[in-house]
Amino acid sequence: MSTIEKALAKKKDKALDNNTQDIANEQVEAEKKPVDKAAPKNLSTTNILNIDKSGLTTKGYLIDTGARKSIKDEFRQIKRKLLNNAFGVASKMLNHPNLVMISSAKPNEGKTFVAINLALSIALEQDKTVLLVDADVLRPSINRELGVEQTEGLIEFLLDPDKDVSEVIFNTNIDKLKIIPAGNPHHLSNELLASEKMAALANELANRYPDRVVIFDCPPLVGVTETLVLANLMGQALIVVEESKTSIANIKEATESLNEDLAVGLVLNKAIRSHKDLYGYYGYGYGEKE
Repeated sequence: MSTIEKALAKKKDKALDNNTQDIANEQVEAEKKPVDKAAPKNLSTTNILNIDKSGLTTKGYLIDTGARKSIKDEFRQIKRKLLNNAFGVASKMLNHPNLVMISSAKPNEGKTFVAINLALSIALEQDKTVLLVDADVLRPSINRELGVEQTEGLIEFLLDPDKDVSEVIFNTNIDKLKIIPAGNPHHLSNELLASEKMAALANELANRYPDRVVIFDCPPLVGVTETLVLANLMGQALIVVEESKTSIANIKEATESLNEDLAVGLVLNKAIRSHKDLYGYYGYGYGEKE
């Protein structure tokens, strides 16, 4: 073999050795990289609750179809006052101004109907998002009304010291609307609403997203002492009043113990405007309590 042939053979052998070493190095580096076996696939779709929009329309909720214009206008007016208090000049005088509780003096006055419609209305805003929390843990109804499956929610979060709130916040098929369901029944449901973890949750929700309104569908004020504890965590409250049913004495009993720094509004619900539209949301008062 000539000197030139020997040099070429040596060069070829060296190239093969280098290539083999490179492959070995790549295998070692690949083995060093951690494999996240716990990372769920398609996370963006597994955490979505699909709301039954046609069912909402049938029940009279304000899906953006162009129908029920008069009620939409009423909610729009109320929404503007809430948003002005949450993000305008008044927000500087309120604690957690973007946290809004919806309650009533007694059950069956339509507070969940109001809470859902208000959330749907705010979700139409261009620069705001809304989180709807089912805090009526003894009589939860948000999932049922929206036509979504039963899931873990607020109860499970409050019971588990290691659970993060992101695990119970669900996206929906309605843009800008998220939900925290009530969760599964528990014998300490009401007591959990008065826990330190609930107070910490309210503080986190108020400060984590500055453009978000958080609406809490709360238990009635009369007979549920924990609702007053919840009220102390909020900046605003809407008290639903059913026409021809809720007495002045009921309203006074429901509101007299509320924090004096809380911005309180009254909603007149189920008012008869005409024979064609018997269920609505037509009256609104907002201001300081006497």
